[in-house]
Amino acid sequence: MKAILMAAGKGTRMMPLTEITPKPMIKIANKTIISYNLDSLAGIVDEVFIVVNYEKEKIMNYFGNSYKGIKISYIIQKDICGTGNAVLQCEPFLKGNFFIMNADDIFSREDIKRCMKHKYAVLGQKVSDPEKYGVLNIERGLLSGIIEKPKKFVSDMANTGLYKADEKIFSILKNIKKSLRGEYEIVDAITELARNEKVFCVKTRKWIAVGYPWHILEANEFFLSRIKNKRLGKIEKGVVIKGNAVIGKNTFLKSGTYIEGNVVIGEGCKIGPNCYIRGSTSIGDNCHIGHAVEIKNSVIGDDTNIAHLSYVGDSVIGQKSNLGAGTIVANLRHDNSNIKSVVNGVLIDTGRRKYGGVIGHKVHTGINTCVYPGRKIYSKKTTLPGEVVKKDIV
Repeated sequence: MKAILMAAGKGTRMMPLTEITPKPMIKIANKTIISYNLDSLAGIVDEVFIVVNYEKEKIMNYFGNSYKGIKISYIIQKDICGTGNAVLQCEPFLKGNFFIMNADDIFSREDIKRCMKHKYAVLGQKVSDPEKYGVLNIERGLLSGIIEKPKKFVSDMANTGLYKADEKIFSILKNIKKSLRGEYEIVDAITELARNEKVFCVKTRKWIAVGYPWHILEANEFFLSRIKNKRLGKIEKGVVIKGNAVIGKNTFLKSGTYIEGNVVIGEGCKIGPNCYIRGSTSIGDNCHIGHAVEIKNSVIGDDTNIAHLSYVGDSVIGQKSNLGAGTIVANLRHDNSNIKSVVNGVLIDTGRRKYGGVIGHKVHTGINTCVYPGRKIYSKKTTLPGEVVKKDIV
């Protein structure tokens, strides 16, 4: 059995985190999104074809040619013109049944196994807001079509982006037309397949959609809730750890550090003294969290420095960034209403009462910078000492 993982797109909704990093390579609980999917496929498939384009070297160099017994081959999609075109690039290498999966959401091993029972299958999840998704029109357990973000109610079963098909899909893809957004869509091919074949709808038991930056926090919390204690670093006397903590090799926790709730800290980090790390927080490799820093429910990228007397709440920070002393990333509005954030030029309700900022890669904030809730600072940008970030810094 083989699988296609679609990983060629730019992931613009995740900006600024995807400015220099492919979306499937974003880390959640210190592990890349695509790694979770490869873990789920291990032992089920013997080869995975990863379709790449944007920042392709970062995926190719990270995984090489194998992962946990799976052979990995790379297919370069030269022209980014849709998921259908991405799948079509794999035609010379595939016969019989295979999986087609988005590489930037997280699928469970259990659901993949349940799809295995059918010759053709699509994985769906029941949602309360189907108008935000592509939805599956289902009749007696079989797919009759996929409708993208319907204005009128069709179904409450969202399309997750995992399919089981065979080489028939390639001949269909050669004849589909571009969608309204000017792309060749795999959903149109699956809909066409369902006209002539029985495509079973499998209801997911665990699908983690990672569409927007705040979804990283939700996924991070999910995975941290399942960790077990693993403490490989040096822990000074006077450190308090309440809850489960994974602490990497060569990490040094200095006296007065207080860890509360489930936390993951990578390798080669220096934490403290006298800092407060609250759950559910993940800190990447080679990070420095200084004196009297408080971090709550956040994801901190590799090689990032958060200097003394700073606060970061419900935020995502990229790699190799430096937050100057006294930087505050606020996470709560005075009126307690949901926090909104600009995505691709549109102000979107995150659905969260507490949500801080998204800070990209290689950002430097001046001392005493204050970032309003929901704001973004794009990669390689800087702030002045005492600057108040009321609007995104692009």
